[in-house]
Amino acid sequence: MMKRLLVSIILASIVFFAGPLRDAQFDKAEARFTLQPNIVLIYTDDLGYGDVSAYGATKIKTPNIDRLAKEGLRFTDGHAAAATCTPSRYALMTGEYAWRKKGTGVLPGDASLIIEPGRTTLPSLLQKAGYQTGVVGKWHLGLGPKGGPDWNGEIKPGPNELGFGYSFIMAATGDRVPTVYLENRRVVGLDPADPIRVDYSQKIGDWPTGRENPGQLKMHPSHGHDMTIVNGVSRIGFMTGGKSALWKDEDMADLYTAKAVSFLERNKTQPFFLFFATHDPHVPRMPHSRFVGKSGMGPRGDAILQADWCTGELLNALDRLKLTRNTLVIFTSDNGPVVDDGYKDDAVEKLGGHKPAGALRGGKYSNFEAGTRVPFIVRWPGRVKPGVSNALVSQVDFLASLAAFTDQKLGDADAPDSFNVLPALLGQSKAGRESLVEQASVLSLRAGAWKYIEPAKGPKIQKNTNTETGNDPDGQLYNLAGDLGETNNLAARHPDRAKAMAARLQQIRQNARSRP
Repeated sequence: MMKRLLVSIILASIVFFAGPLRDAQFDKAEARFTLQPNIVLIYTDDLGYGDVSAYGATKIKTPNIDRLAKEGLRFTDGHAAAATCTPSRYALMTGEYAWRKKGTGVLPGDASLIIEPGRTTLPSLLQKAGYQTGVVGKWHLGLGPKGGPDWNGEIKPGPNELGFGYSFIMAATGDRVPTVYLENRRVVGLDPADPIRVDYSQKIGDWPTGRENPGQLKMHPSHGHDMTIVNGVSRIGFMTGGKSALWKDEDMADLYTAKAVSFLERNKTQPFFLFFATHDPHVPRMPHSRFVGKSGMGPRGDAILQADWCTGELLNALDRLKLTRNTLVIFTSDNGPVVDDGYKDDAVEKLGGHKPAGALRGGKYSNFEAGTRVPFIVRWPGRVKPGVSNALVSQVDFLASLAAFTDQKLGDADAPDSFNVLPALLGQSKAGRESLVEQASVLSLRAGAWKYIEPAKGPKIQKNTNTETGNDPDGQLYNLAGDLGETNNLAARHPDRAKAMAARLQQIRQNARSRP
């Protein structure tokens, strides 16, 4: 009896002194005791602020994402770091604005790794804190040494050299070759007798292209995307070889989800960090037959339903494994929405009254708010009170915030633009960042409700995607508190404010860091 009492006292003491940011759970059924909460980051691709019913969409329903919003904290001013995918992912992983480093624009599929192994990254930080780390889904940060990867051997450096203990990824995007999966540095299912070759400058091999063989396509390009055909879809770039390893687009979401759930199951008795990066609703939109026609908005709407299903499968797995209350789930997107992004998939014709950006202006590629302001939800049952937050937060802050979450200190050179906004993420504070730099064709500065977009040359409408770019040769100033749609340029009425914000943006650009 005394021994049992002593054990109880020791356990209670551990829980008490672990602090408010740690969760203690004793599961008698599995005989496990965990101090560190798990972390799952669900990262969708091209999902807009208005694409989710929890954010006001009425033409489409996303019940699983809505469940997260109902059980967690829904942010109305949460941002990706950039209006396109590669720079957003770079900033998320490193805590550094991507515009500080050359070569961080949207990458081809054969690009070399753009993050230096050895620097502090989000997964390496959590791995150091004792987490089992895994990434499943879209990568798009390059692979291999300078000159690009050898697809037929061990492919490194890559995610496993940046802190991920497990990886199952695509190199870039579904519309770029090579159209194969990689698991822990190797192409999955590759036949050595049929080596892969990839080239983005000239045609190689004898595989058909969409440009020369439109009759072989089951989805036709609207602009570009007319090179090597794989699975009836022509892509960006040329590829030959690796036939046994080629993916089938329609099965991609199911496979990624199965790999993610398997990671949760393997690591259920120890703290884990899962970065689950869906491909949906990025082009080519080729959802599984279960979702085809279900949205009434064509493949893009169906792909959103599929992304919602993937989210639900992860939530269900956490429930089944009795991990829900001990898991911090973050749901967001890498940039804003785009409707026609290279394929004739009825996305424009069947949009109806749906507004992918909601009340925001612009979208993917745009300097306006819809370029970076995205769905952003945090759930941690029992720790994060459900509700809505207007705090200004960004994905570039994940590194510093999760460092605080796991009681780790960053070095002076680490995460130069990442702020600790953990109190805001956990709903303990209504305040997030005071200012934020947004990246598209040029940089913009948010300072509270004010937004300054620096002067930009170029067209006001992107021809291919029909997106408002937000380019203006004179610069722009908006007060989002009363003008969320950025319709009233106040630069002429408030020249001093515009000048001061331009100077502040230039100061941030010239300094090596913005983190205090």
